[in-house]
Amino acid sequence: MAMKIRLARGGSKKRPSYRIVAADSRMPRDGRFIEKLGTYNPLLPKDSEDRVKMDVERVQHWLAQGAQPTDRISRMLEAAGVIAKKERANLKKAVPGKKAQERAAEKAAKAEAANAPAEEAATEE
Repeated sequence: MAMKIRLARGGSKKRPSYRIVAADSRMPRDGRFIEKLGTYNPLLPKDSEDRVKMDVERVQHWLAQGAQPTDRISRMLEAAGVIAKKERANLKKAVPGKKAQERAAEKAAKAEAANAPAEEAATEE
């Protein structure tokens, strides 16, 4: 049985709250789970201690049994110091594409060319 430690959504529309659960990976997200390990309330401020509550001993037990945490849960466990921090890929999503970089280079060249005659006129006087 492939075990996961993951979030199960609860709460009403636009007011989410989550349970941290140990569940069989084949079960639905909000479906059957084996054990509730904690809660996560994303509506609370990030520095609030009630935002993430979990039974660390039970989480460590399930990790020892071979349960795999989801990405979001692994980040929470890293913040709590339960597991070592993983190296993640920096996907460079903010870097513009080739064409945008070419346009920026052309624009910079035009601006430089426009400023060059003004500088020459200033030095001749």
